[in-house]
Amino acid sequence: MAANLIDKDVITALAARAAGIDQSGGNPRLKQVVNRLLADLMVAIDELDISMDEFWCGIAYLTQAGKQNEFGLIVPGVVLEHFLDLRLDEAERRAGLAGGTARTIEGPLYIAGAPTSKAEARLDDGTDDGEVLFMEGQVRGVCGEPIAGAMVDVWHANTMGNYSHFDPTQAAFNLRRRIETDKDGRYRFRSIMPSGYACPPGSQTEKLLQAMGRHGNRPAHVHFFVSAPGYRKLTTQINIDGDKYLRDDFAFGTRDELIPQIERITDAAEIHKGGINKPFARIRFDFSMTKEVTGAPVTIVAREHAQAA
Repeated sequence: MAANLIDKDVITALAARAAGIDQSGGNPRLKQVVNRLLADLMVAIDELDISMDEFWCGIAYLTQAGKQNEFGLIVPGVVLEHFLDLRLDEAERRAGLAGGTARTIEGPLYIAGAPTSKAEARLDDGTDDGEVLFMEGQVRGVCGEPIAGAMVDVWHANTMGNYSHFDPTQAAFNLRRRIETDKDGRYRFRSIMPSGYACPPGSQTEKLLQAMGRHGNRPAHVHFFVSAPGYRKLTTQINIDGDKYLRDDFAFGTRDELIPQIERITDAAEIHKGGINKPFARIRFDFSMTKEVTGAPVTIVAREHAQAA
């Protein structure tokens, strides 16, 4: 068929009717969003001459992705999660908020309810013989004040790129902890250096990326939620410098401000002080939080998460 077969006024009328714009009931916001998305989709179908075969192939793809619970991977893979962060960054800038640690994507692999520790914790259970990692830092406000009692919620993959809960070979909450900062706003944890990961082979996410000539790899990283009363919740992650995919993250999660220096410690006295018997890596990273302001865009997102058993 040819492109541009349908008059735009017809598309506008169809979308409005399907969204219930002419009806008094329903959710006004939902109707507004559905109306816009339907109209834009119909325009795209008409202008791009999307065939019936292509359309129903897309529906089949989305159906299978839903059955496999993959939208949490697809959304960052097609840059939408990063785009939401960029919009929030700009909204905060216009609200006069600046100076905090950069945010980046949450990803789909968070599990609520990890054990809580005071000031420091060990994340790994000792079964993965990876490079030992010590990470420490301070949580403070943008004016430099230490934030005592802040909650640092941290999670990351093992040396195979797998996350506990989603990987049945790992113990519950392995490489996941919540650390409450001390009176000086400091936190510290011992873990293992994570590896990056790829989309599951044969997954709908991998199929889509390959069809677009892209890969589905993420660099090694460590996720964080940081929260404290009176401050804006921070969702962020650090990326491990030197990773092959550091600047080519399929999920668009890398930001320059979130690539800390890694110290490789080989000094015997330092190794002994750390309570281990081999060299280790150390990362120092401070989190800077902005205070909550009335009327500012929210940073606490209502998002479905997998639940721990």
